[in-house]
Amino acid sequence: MPGNNPDRVIWFVGAGPGDPELITVKGKGLLDRADVLLYAGSLVNPALVASSPAAEKVDSWGMHLEDIIALMADRVRQGKTVVRLHSGDPALYGSIVEQIAELRNLDIMVKIVPGVSSVFAAAAALTTEYTPRGVSETLIITRPAGKTLEKDYIAELSRYPATMAFFLGSGHFADITAKLACPKDTPAAVIFHASWPDQQIITGTVADIAEKAEDAGITRSALLIVGRSVRGIDSGYQRSHLYS
Repeated sequence: MPGNNPDRVIWFVGAGPGDPELITVKGKGLLDRADVLLYAGSLVNPALVASSPAAEKVDSWGMHLEDIIALMADRVRQGKTVVRLHSGDPALYGSIVEQIAELRNLDIMVKIVPGVSSVFAAAAALTTEYTPRGVSETLIITRPAGKTLEKDYIAELSRYPATMAFFLGSGHFADITAKLACPKDTPAAVIFHASWPDQQIITGTVADIAEKAEDAGITRSALLIVGRSVRGIDSGYQRSHLYS
């Protein structure tokens, strides 16, 4: 069966949200022993890339899929330890399935080390949880339509009593909030570079969060969180049965 060769393994590692100390212990161990490190451009903290003693470091930003696959396949066939470093957790908007498919066709196995997603770093920045009792039992992670997505389901999803987290929407906050079916006074927050040294938090409501983010000059690398859970201890939560 293709992709089951134990002598040919490429490690996909989640780098975490930005803070280099938020990579997992297993992920850091792989960085420390990597011979080849392919990383996802500016989405990965340069300090984390610099911490790896890998002899070959390749910024994959702008590279075509075929070129990335060819490079990884060549190096692993040479017996080298190859690490593919993705921002956050590779399972969220990491575009890893197509890489795995190509590698398996070349009889190369992929193993994944999960990472801390920026969506959870955003909750930490807000000092909250997404599912406080009596506020929200559901977290919806989605993205707006754009150059690489023809249609989204923001209006439909926003009818549920859930916390919503929007990836890949920094340039579309006004479009996102215009589609939301929840009340305009629903709390909202924009977190730029969650866990990075230049982290920035902007809070407001569905009615004004897009304008506030625009006034702050935030046009990239930010998450939009919508829901009462944004307000943390002021969300109107009920005491959990865990502590009753």
